[in-house]
Amino acid sequence: MDLKEVFASNLRQIRSSKGLTQEELAERAGLSARYIGSIERAHVSASVTVLGRIADALGVEPHTLVRPNR
Repeated sequence: MDLKEVFASNLRQIRSSKGLTQEELAERAGLSARYIGSIERAHVSASVTVLGRIADALGVEPHTLVRPNR
């Protein structure tokens, strides 16, 4: 699994566990819901700036989003 897929999987899991929709997360992070969806499907690679904005919006450390599940 590449890093883009790890990020996608972790993002979906964390967002869902916090009870947020893609739209709610997008609003919190100042991004579009379409972009969040593309990240969650691993169709696009997010910049480190976007990674930080998403982590802040979720209330997690950025490394949490890119750490492979073992």
